Amino acid sequence: MKQTYLKIGAAILCSSLVLSACSTSTNKNANKTEPAPAPNPSESTPPPSTPAKVTGTSFKNFGTYGFDLSNTRHSPYKEVTAENVKDLGVIWSADLKALDKDVKNGNQCYPVVVDGVVYITTSGNQVFAFDAVTGGQIWHWKPSAEQAATFSKAGIIANRGVAVAEGKVFMLTVDNQIVSLDQKTGKLIKMVPISDSVKGVTLENGYYETTAPVYYKGNIYIGSSGGDNGIRGFVHAYKASDLTPAWDTPFWTVPPKGQDWLANSKFQGGGAVWNPPAIDEETGIMYFAVGNPAPDFYGESRPGANPHTDSVVAVNAATGKLIWSKQEISHDLWDYDAAASPMIINATVKGKKQKIVVQGGKSGQWFAWDAKTGKVVWDGIPFAKIDHPKPTPEGVTVYPGVLGGENYAPETYDPATNYVLIPGIEQGAVLKSAKNQDEASTPNSPGAAAFGTTMLAAENDVAFGTITAMDVNTGKKAYQIKTKDPMRGGLTSTVAGLAFYGELDGKINAIDIKSGKVIWTFQTTGSSIQAAPAIFTVDNKQYMAFTTGGTTPKAFVFGLGGDKTQGKAGTAEDTNAHQKK
Repeated sequence: MKQTYLKIGAAILCSSLVLSACSTSTNKNANKTEPAPAPNPSESTPPPSTPAKVTGTSFKNFGTYGFDLSNTRHSPYKEVTAENVKDLGVIWSADLKALDKDVKNGNQCYPVVVDGVVYITTSGNQVFAFDAVTGGQIWHWKPSAEQAATFSKAGIIANRGVAVAEGKVFMLTVDNQIVSLDQKTGKLIKMVPISDSVKGVTLENGYYETTAPVYYKGNIYIGSSGGDNGIRGFVHAYKASDLTPAWDTPFWTVPPKGQDWLANSKFQGGGAVWNPPAIDEETGIMYFAVGNPAPDFYGESRPGANPHTDSVVAVNAATGKLIWSKQEISHDLWDYDAAASPMIINATVKGKKQKIVVQGGKSGQWFAWDAKTGKVVWDGIPFAKIDHPKPTPEGVTVYPGVLGGENYAPETYDPATNYVLIPGIEQGAVLKSAKNQDEASTPNSPGAAAFGTTMLAAENDVAFGTITAMDVNTGKKAYQIKTKDPMRGGLTSTVAGLAFYGELDGKINAIDIKSGKVIWTFQTTGSSIQAAPAIFTVDNKQYMAFTTGGTTPKAFVFGLGGDKTQGKAGTAEDTNAHQKK
């Protein structure tokens, strides 16, 4: 068995292999559409001598992380269908390292598209604004060399995207700052350390930021990363106008060190909020998912259920006051974060329409609750292999392992079929628990240094991925398809009955949601796709934006009539920044 020492953020770890190609289908009667003017997608995009301008006059956006604030990732655009999807090709691509040599390897950015502009972030917190039709660079922002030099203290430098509102672009930086940029020019308006309003939120204390912020009614909402460092997790709101706090206090996910269930602990309690919240615009209720308690595999110093860890929590978006909280895993000993963003859907449940909140955990189980009351609708339906004995100092094999279940990758919901599509990872692990608090300490790690154990790869275990179609009406699996490597990026669906996702070798696919059949595949010249696409229109033409990572992070925009020239199969590199090599 190969021994691996986990450093930070096991909610977003992966192990990756080369993926195989998927079959394609053709239709001779498919509609043809001429491509928009664009640079050759096989060539690197050079830095512009003058800023590009927005092409087009009418726009339908992908304006926030989850398409809508409910995080459904279900777009109403229907130009691309099962009949003509084979005519998708690359309209333009951009090699981000060619645009700036300081762009770091890897990419987990979920593109946001507003009024004909595609906003892309990179590992290391650079931001690019591209014209959505031509790929021309409108502006580019990067942190100073002095600031960027501190990022290595976090052990991870990924970023998942921006919020765009009030003429500004908002991003969170690795070193726990909120950045506000001018939407038209990219010039820095303001940069505010979170520690100004939430004491102790520093890299030295184990905190860092990788998530995308969310905008709602004048506020920017953020979570906190670093739960495996033993931080004290929180969610907070800031005024978009000046980045001052909009709530009186943060919503803390765990008690202070030394209080309540941490009364006899040397550590803080974890409970990171890895990914963006969902917000119900009708009720003003915000829902967010909370990660594991700390220390991860040692529970003697944190007795009881450890609320609100491994939970979905509902609060008043205007005040941050608790409405309800539902825990998926009580007294977690397996690092079973509720890592992915919750999703709010109006679905048919047991024959009746109901507004519910759904979420899939790293535990390999899927949950649904009534959105208003938190009453359980579906309770822990398995979509992965489930076997989690209590960890011992000698080691036990558990399924899913800390890399498995539904990690940070988002689900999507298709109202036509009433299916939620769940991206899954099938991978076990051998967990060894600490014998005591001293052994649970990891003094060479940042923050409260509370990880404290080793994780080993399960013997003869080959990781792979799944996409599970969950029938919301019955709470049963309609189908499950297998992908060769773990599903890292998640899915985006359309009203035309298609869902799109990427793979770790740089391949992208479309499935027919009703049947689960892969009906289109395209091998990009990038690799390691670890985010879902944004789907949008300019002048009534439908486009799709993807990012790829690996050692050559790129951005791609596809459309009907684009270049069908496919690249060589990429290498599904392990871009796990949390793992000591």
